[in-house]
Amino acid sequence: MAKGRDLKPHIGIFGRRNVGKSSFINALTGSDVAIVSDIAGTTTDPVKKSVEIFGVGPAIIVDTAGIDDTGILGEKRIQKSLQTIKNMDCAILLISGNDFGEFEAQLIREFNRFDVPYLIVHNKADLQPLNNETIVQIRKNTDAAIVDFSAFKAEPMDDLIESIKGTIPETAYVRPSLFGDLIGRGDIVMLITPVDSEAPEGRMILPQVMAIRDVLDRDAINIVVKETEAELFLQKTGIQPKLVVTDSQAFGYVSKIIPEDIPLTGFSVAYARMRGPFDAYAEGVKKLSDLKDGDRILMLESCTHQVSCEDIGRYKLPRWISEFSQKELHFEAVSGLNELTRPVTDYAMIIQCGGCMVTKKQIHNRLKTAMEAGVAVTNYGIAIAYLNGIYERAVKPFMQK
Repeated sequence: MAKGRDLKPHIGIFGRRNVGKSSFINALTGSDVAIVSDIAGTTTDPVKKSVEIFGVGPAIIVDTAGIDDTGILGEKRIQKSLQTIKNMDCAILLISGNDFGEFEAQLIREFNRFDVPYLIVHNKADLQPLNNETIVQIRKNTDAAIVDFSAFKAEPMDDLIESIKGTIPETAYVRPSLFGDLIGRGDIVMLITPVDSEAPEGRMILPQVMAIRDVLDRDAINIVVKETEAELFLQKTGIQPKLVVTDSQAFGYVSKIIPEDIPLTGFSVAYARMRGPFDAYAEGVKKLSDLKDGDRILMLESCTHQVSCEDIGRYKLPRWISEFSQKELHFEAVSGLNELTRPVTDYAMIIQCGGCMVTKKQIHNRLKTAMEAGVAVTNYGIAIAYLNGIYERAVKPFMQK
């Protein structure tokens, strides 16, 4: 399932076949966005739907296949449903007919494994209300919130919404600021944005656009220039920005033209602080000085895009790392949020892109297995700063906070 192009919180619907997942989603969204059928197994691969939840805002509902699916194809669908869990900000475990057993316990173990908050909804309450015996069985496994709900009657909707709001972490739908603790009203921020073959024709890439908006939201002032005009601007105006943010690919050049007393960082470094495990990135980058011949390095791209000869993750960064280490290295790349093709322990280190196209939860859980296995992880921007000998300068604005 291709995820990663929606920054809205992801809410996964999990459960056995025919517990009413599609009817539940239709009731929650107030429209017929999911196919409803009495035939078990109607939903196959996980499918995303947009929904507006009062008090939370826009969210992505992810409809998954039944955890009790059967046959060879059924096993594959189950695995896809389980793989989806780590990318969820919140999960809803749907049951019906007071049926709670090992299938549900397995899902709860997976929720806990990836630190995904969840609630339990007993659906089809109009046919068979939740009974005390089922509650006792549930409480042997979890203390999660329980809602007795009828998708057919779409009630009690208020109780359901309140339970979802109480379960999903606020950090999943409250957008953090890139520079909010670094700048204030009237401060001048210089954003250096190179234009090369990777730049989309006639527009800017998402990290640059989001940075511009973040500066405006802080009531600060944007100055946007290419790296070739940055020095000329400073010379002609005499303006000293409060902060300079550059595309990480220009770190080497920009660090030479921006005076040392002006804080300098990169778009990718800022995103690493906002969305990634920043401390792990800062420690993991040091692995670049300890690589050995034959080491395998994984480049994680959280979006899919047309690859060019100037592609940062596929060509430039691998070349720079090889030149820096003077070792014979093997590089692999995985785009989107696809599963890895080999065990994570096969890699000496993993380098994650800035992550502008994914949620914080998706990045953390994507790297969780690697960090637990002791594999070094870092981020594109932090790695490039390290390779250019300006790592300390690039992370300093955030280390002081």
